[in-house]
This record gives sequence, C-alpha cells and structure tokens, in this order.
Amino acid sequence: MQKATFAGGCFWCMVTPFEEQPGIGGIVSGYMGGQVENPTYEEVKTGKTGHYEVVEITFDPRLFPYERLLELYWQQIDPTDDGGQFHDRGSQYLTAIFYHDDVQEKLANEAKEQVAASGKFKKPIVTEILPAQTFYPAEEYHQDYHQKNKEDYKADREKSGRDEFIDQHWVGK
Repeated sequence: MQKATFAGGCFWCMVTPFEEQPGIGGIVSGYMGGQVENPTYEEVKTGKTGHYEVVEITFDPRLFPYERLLELYWQQIDPTDDGGQFHDRGSQYLTAIFYHDDVQEKLANEAKEQVAASGKFKKPIVTEILPAQTFYPAEEYHQDYHQKNKEDYKADREKSGRDEFIDQHWVGK
C-alpha cells in the first residue's frame, strides 16, 4: 500500500470521489504544509497556520495506480483558482498535490502539464506540486463527514458550485 495526499479545497468534498474506487484502503481528512504542530480545525480555518486541508489516501497501486488517482483528483478541482476552491476562500483551501517520492513528483508534474495543455482552462494552472510533510489527521467529526451528516454535506456541496464546475469542465467535455 502507498500514500497519496491531495489538497482540493474542503476536505469533505475530496473523500467521496475516491472512496468507492478499487484498491483504496482508506481516506483520512487532515492538514499538511503548515508551521504549527498538531493544528486544530479552529486554527487551520483562520488561514494563519500555513496548512492546507487535505485527504491522505492509502491505496494499492496494482489495483488503482497513482496516475488514475491524479486523473480523478484533477477532475474534482478548479486548478486555476489562486484564492481557494469554489465558495471556500483562503490559503487553507488552495489546491496542491503532495508527493511522497520521486515517482509521484514526476507523475504529478506530468499530469499538471497535461491539464495545462488540454485547453479546458483559459487561466494558468496554479495547483502546486509539493513534497509531503507531516500529516495531521483532522478531528474525528471531520472523518467521513459526508456519511455522518448527510443533509449538511449535501447542502454545503450544492451551494459550493463544485458540481457545476465539474460538469462544465470535465463531464460535459
């Protein structure tokens, strides 16, 4: 099993696309990239800790290769938004791929170049490719939020604009 770590805005919305895929051993919502040890959600949401909201995915590359994770990741985000994602604004909601080894770094950069060359976006791709740092799991109430709080999650996702963006840039193309 290997790890993949993606920042795609609100971590609640980044769980569902991956959880039903073959070879996915687990998905944990959390924080990466900041200067504060063991940050809390209350600290991270201020945007002052330097952390991104991320999902850490444990996967079997024989059943679901990293390249497929990357493909699915890009289809969940607006890679041109330098202020957050959809209705979530702030540095904690920026997009990034945190690589765990040289192969992941190479594949992430290649995938970013492919997205940039695809012609799907008029603005530059701003998603960063960064080395993985210490991962801090988010508080328990954030884990599997979409299952524990179905109505709240559904309402938040609907008002975010994420699904309309996905339909416009990925599904409809």
